[in-house]
Amino acid sequence: MVLVISETLARQLVSIEDALSTVEAVFAAMARGEARNYPVVRERVGHADAVFGVKTGADVSRPLLGLKAGGYWPGNMKNGVSNHQSATLVFDPETGRASGLVSANYLTGVRTGAASAIAVKHLARADASVLGMIGAGVQSVHQLRAIAKVRALSAVHAYDPSADQLKAFGAEVETLGLRFVPEKNAGQVAQAAEILITVTPSQKALVLKSDVRPGTHISAMGADTKGKQELDPQLVAGAAVFSDEIEQSLSIGECQHAFAAGLITRLSMRGTLGAVIAGLTEGRQRPDEITLFDGTGVALQDLVVAELALKRAREQGLGTEAEN
Repeated sequence: MVLVISETLARQLVSIEDALSTVEAVFAAMARGEARNYPVVRERVGHADAVFGVKTGADVSRPLLGLKAGGYWPGNMKNGVSNHQSATLVFDPETGRASGLVSANYLTGVRTGAASAIAVKHLARADASVLGMIGAGVQSVHQLRAIAKVRALSAVHAYDPSADQLKAFGAEVETLGLRFVPEKNAGQVAQAAEILITVTPSQKALVLKSDVRPGTHISAMGADTKGKQELDPQLVAGAAVFSDEIEQSLSIGECQHAFAAGLITRLSMRGTLGAVIAGLTEGRQRPDEITLFDGTGVALQDLVVAELALKRAREQGLGTEAEN
């Protein structure tokens, strides 16, 4: 039987705190060689300006096996549907039969926010309290809420080309009791930030090296496809760079541009975030260095939160079962 979890039920079953703990654990498992993500398929569809991809992986320590399929449909919002659409399929690792199908729109958002926040936890200066957010769409709220769980924030500066989205994000900030400062451009956000999050679909650099203060931590979360870009390659080359998956970062992540220009190599990367969590790699080395987490998104992030949703649904007798 396949257990099907709806979008509404997934929201009830997995919290921000759940995502933080499960994603942190699987990052460490990846660094120890217990879990592996397989090569990503990520392509432009040629219809509705959509990008579609499939991410797969396995964690033999659990064991866990599965995939997430989905992508980005930029015209969805005008029809009242989220631009990001995806679903996760989990398999029984003993038999290979499908065992669970989980709607993954919310779970993708919360696991992405968790990954960014885990990077902040391990790489940002302990006294960093001013958050800068470039991009104020749906994902920015997940970023905000997750980071607020790992850092005592004092203020949030943000920019988005949509005045309505920026206003809505500001309201979310104020519900947390934080001071909100809307900015006129991305550079102003970067100049104010001690923790900088970029979460946009941009295909050109929004943040220059000269915009970023020494000691800033950056989580670059928007680039997950060839051509996407949020940061100046010179900024990337001058930072201490960590990623979720090094090869993926160099091919489809923020690092793709600095790598293609010859400004960085594989050896330039400080390591993976998982290696820092597992104690295999040193994180921030100096208070004044700029640290960068290139978050491209990996299958195992999706699989562990989907697995948790399925486990809790079975325990509580929730979800819909279908024959397979």
